[in-house]
Amino acid sequence: MPFKDQVDYIRQHMKKNRLRVFMTILAATMGCAFLIVLASVGFGLHKTIKEEMLSGQILTQIEMWGKEDGNITAEDVEAIKKKADVKAVVTRKYVDGNPIFHLEDYSGYGEMLLTDTEQEARAGLELAEGKMPEKSNEVVVGYHFAKNLLNKEEQAKRDNGEEVEFKGYSDDIIGKKIEVELRPFEPEDAPSKTWEFVITGIIKEPAKDWMTDTRMLVSDTWQSEISTFLSPEGEEATGYSSVNVYANDIENVKAISDQLKAEGFYVYSITEEMETMNLFFTVLKAGLLFVGTIAVLIASIGIFNTMTMAVTERTREIGIMKAVGAKPKLIQKLFLMESAWIGVLGTVLAIGISYGLSFLVNWLIPEIVMGILAEEGMEEINVTISLIPWQLVLIASAISIGVAMISGWRPARKATKIDVIRALRQEL
Repeated sequence: MPFKDQVDYIRQHMKKNRLRVFMTILAATMGCAFLIVLASVGFGLHKTIKEEMLSGQILTQIEMWGKEDGNITAEDVEAIKKKADVKAVVTRKYVDGNPIFHLEDYSGYGEMLLTDTEQEARAGLELAEGKMPEKSNEVVVGYHFAKNLLNKEEQAKRDNGEEVEFKGYSDDIIGKKIEVELRPFEPEDAPSKTWEFVITGIIKEPAKDWMTDTRMLVSDTWQSEISTFLSPEGEEATGYSSVNVYANDIENVKAISDQLKAEGFYVYSITEEMETMNLFFTVLKAGLLFVGTIAVLIASIGIFNTMTMAVTERTREIGIMKAVGAKPKLIQKLFLMESAWIGVLGTVLAIGISYGLSFLVNWLIPEIVMGILAEEGMEEINVTISLIPWQLVLIASAISIGVAMISGWRPARKATKIDVIRALRQEL
């Protein structure tokens, strides 16, 4: 029998029992849709938490928190720079004094950090405007640095305890000269000293809306002069405020981390946390797929019953087919194709419904959650409740169609064993 005739044969018999076939397809659709939507929640939550973890994070960054036998030294930093696959080593050190920044008739407080600007550039410090420093007297400032500066009138109001609306310095600060007045914490009447720098760039805005960046990054070539001023007796603070190692590729992060740990350094990288998180969500998604598969198996009972009834109703027809020379394999194939066709129709409908539900859930639930957060004064977050990747569609389709064919296999085998003489004797 040509393939086209086989398809026509299946279509004709499905039309004869439209209601029964429709209900069977509906059950298969609901089972497959439940599987996809349920598993999509695992993918959506995984995406949400992963994005939250990676916001403001650099995947190639390895944070160093000291070592077993003391602080990280300059010799340690130089040795790490020479390691294979290390792109840059950024060291930062907070200035222990109390810096006051003066720009024209504006002034304000902030943080002053000494760093290797060349290593900062190699590590890929992102700027919103301007360029990285090329000279020792050039600096870059935080995104909110200018907004934190007050004019003399605003300074006077703040000193009198009045509420001040921060308007900040509104002109372009790129290329402007800024004076840094530095005063030691102790004694209180200690004299101050002023350094003059040129602003060449503004650091990119922090990823989190609630973060405020008022830093000034200064070349560490000023380390000796500033330390001598703050500690004239030579009691210079040891160690760095932060040391970050940057790999040249994310694939090398784990190898570098393991090597540093073996040398006695305390390190952390986001990739370590992501490995644990990925393992957890892999298990979660597998569990959700298993639960969803149970729904598909329940729907398969309907397919089994439908195909069993189809075999019973077509007993005489099967006998005629055998009498004219139809082989058992052909008869089995026809019934398997019919059950597979039910599975295919149910799967296609389920995929369409699943994407529709996913869109609705991702629009409706975040709206409700954001409304609650807004009432409580909490920060808004981006939430993906449901995510349907193509891999999930393939897995669900394979499970749904596979279960449908398995459900139709037993009735198909039964059809091949029908006795021809008994079948022909059966009344129409």
